[in-house]
Amino acid sequence: MDFNNIRNFVIISHIDHGKSTLADRFLELTKTISADKMHACFLDAMSLEKEKGITIKMHPCRMLWQDEATQENYILNLIDTPGHIDFSYEISRALAAVEGAVLLVDASQGIQAQTLYNLEQAQQQGLKIIGAVNKIDLPEARVEETKKELAQILDCSPAAILAISGKTGTHVPLLIRKIVEVFPPPQLIGHTTALLEKGSLRAEDFCRALIFDSQYDTFSGVTAFIRVFEGIIKKGEEFFLSAAGEKAIVKEVGYFLPQPQATNSLKAGEIGYIKTGIKEPAKVRVGDTVVKLLSAQAEGASEIVPLPGYKESEPVLFLSLYPQNTDDFENLKEALEKLRLNDPTLNFHLESKMALGRGFRCGFLGSLHAEITARRIKEEYDLDLIITSPQVIFKVIDKHGETEYISSPADWPAEQEIKEVQEPWVELEIISPNAYFNPLFKILKNFRALITKTSSLTKDKSLINAETALREIIRGNFYDKLKGVSQGYASFNFRQTGFRKADLVKLDVLITGQSEEAFARIIPRTDIFEEGRLIVKKLKELLPAQQFSLPIQAAVAGRVIARETIKARRKDVTASLYGGDVTRKQKLLKKQKKGKKKLRERGRINLPPRVFLEMSKD
Repeated sequence: MDFNNIRNFVIISHIDHGKSTLADRFLELTKTISADKMHACFLDAMSLEKEKGITIKMHPCRMLWQDEATQENYILNLIDTPGHIDFSYEISRALAAVEGAVLLVDASQGIQAQTLYNLEQAQQQGLKIIGAVNKIDLPEARVEETKKELAQILDCSPAAILAISGKTGTHVPLLIRKIVEVFPPPQLIGHTTALLEKGSLRAEDFCRALIFDSQYDTFSGVTAFIRVFEGIIKKGEEFFLSAAGEKAIVKEVGYFLPQPQATNSLKAGEIGYIKTGIKEPAKVRVGDTVVKLLSAQAEGASEIVPLPGYKESEPVLFLSLYPQNTDDFENLKEALEKLRLNDPTLNFHLESKMALGRGFRCGFLGSLHAEITARRIKEEYDLDLIITSPQVIFKVIDKHGETEYISSPADWPAEQEIKEVQEPWVELEIISPNAYFNPLFKILKNFRALITKTSSLTKDKSLINAETALREIIRGNFYDKLKGVSQGYASFNFRQTGFRKADLVKLDVLITGQSEEAFARIIPRTDIFEEGRLIVKKLKELLPAQQFSLPIQAAVAGRVIARETIKARRKDVTASLYGGDVTRKQKLLKKQKKGKKKLRERGRINLPPRVFLEMSKD
C-alpha cells in the first residue's frame, strides 16, 4: 500500500468521555471485528479495565478503510489511550508514535482538567488535532455549548468541531473521513533521508523504530511494540537496541488486528510488533530505538542517532511492597521486572525491614497507579502483598550543606543533623461548575491549598488554579473528596512546580520499645500530636493481646508524644486452689507478676500481616 495512505493517530480525552466506545465504532465501521465477536470496550482486554470501566493500558490496532468516493484504501493505525491522570505516561508514549490526535469531549460534561492537559501534550508533540464532541445522544447533552468550549481552546470555528455519538455511531463515518483528510501521512525524518537520496544507503538495508510499549511471554521472550520511522524490518534480520546495546534476531514481525497478526515485514510509517527472543526484560526498554543496518560500511552510517523517544514522567508517590510469605520474594521480584516492561515509570529497589523481611521500595505516578500495580501482582502472579503507607520524595540538606533525596522514613536522618527540609509542591488546575464553589473552597482550605487564580471558561464553569504540597494530595485522598463535594462534576490535574521549605519531622512508632519502621511517617511538626494519637489508637484496635502488657508509643526525636497500652492476658492461677491460707494465693500471684515482668522485658511480638494491610489503608 502507498506510504501516503497510512494514518497514525490516537484518541485522547478526560476519563470516561467515551474513547473506548468510539474505538469500538471504528472497529465495526472498518469491519476489523465482525459483528458476532464485537463487545463493549473491545480493546480493554485486562480484567481490571473491565472491572473499573477505565482504560489502563494503551491499545494499538490496525484498521483498513476504503474511501467510497475515490475507491482508495487506507491503513488507519489507532492507539486508544487512558484518561486518568495517573496514566498520563501512557499518553506521552502513544503521542510519540503518531501524527494526529482526536480530542474527545463529553457533551454532558464539557471541558475537563485532563482535556486541557492532553491537548497541551499533543500540541508539544506538534500533532494535528481534530476536535469532536461525543455522547450527543444523551438527554442532558449540551452539544452547541460544548462545541463552542472546544473550539475556543483549539482556536478554531465551532463549525470545525464534529458532533458524534460513539455509542450509536452517529456521524462517526464523517470523523473517519476527516481523519484521512486532516491527519498527514508519516514523514521520513532526520539525516537518513539524505543518505537514501545520495544512494549510499538503501531503504531495505536500514530500519529505525521507536519502542513505545512491550510485553513478556514465557516462550518468545519480550515482544516490543514499535513505530517504524525509517526503512524496513523483516523476520530473521539482526537488529540492535540503541540504549541497551543488545543485539538479537527478529523472531516474528506483525501488527495488531487488534490481536497480533504475523506478516512479512513492517515498513516506514507502520505500527506493529517484533518478537525479540530476549528473555531478560530489563534489556528491552520503552523509549529505546530499534536499529537494523545490514550495510554496515554505508557512507554516513556512523551518523545514525537514536530517535528522541518520548518525555518520561517522574514518580510522585513511593511505598514499599513486601510478600506476605517471605518465600515469595523472588516471585515478587520477577513480577515487578515483567510489569516494568510496559510500565517504564515503575521503578523499584531492594529494601529490607526486620518486621517484614525483604521487599521493594517502589515509585508510582499516583494512588490509582499504585493500586492497579498491586492488583495486577495479586491477580496475574498470585502473590499476597503487604503495602506500607505512601510517601512523597523529600529534599533534606544536612549541616554540611549536602543534599539528599529521601522517599522512605527509614532513611530519614537524625533531627540534629538536619539543616533544612524541602518538599515538592504542585500547581492544581481544577475545573468545576460555579454552583460548587463554596464546598470546593472548603476542601482546598482543608488541604492547605493557596488559590492563585480563578478564570471563567463558560458562564457556568470556571478554572481554579491553586498551589499546595504534593504530600497533601497524595495522602489526603484529594480526588475522591473533590468528586464528593461536586457530585462528580469537578475535575483536576496537577503538575509539579519544584521544592519549597517545610517544617517536617519523622514520627516513629514503637511497640514494646522497639521502633517499627513500617509504620513511621514524615509529617508536618504541627500535626505530630493528632497523627500520633490516631496511629497508636488504631494499632491498639488491631494488635492482639499478649501474655504481657503491650505499650504502643508515637515518638518524635526520641520524645514520646502519644501512648496506648494493651493490657496483658491474665490467667487465673489461683483457680486450682481449694482452700488453705491466703498467703498461698498471694505467692502464686506474685510469681505470675514476676513472670510477666520478664516477658515484658524480653518479649517480642510477631505482627500479623493484616495489621500492615489495615494501617496502609488509613
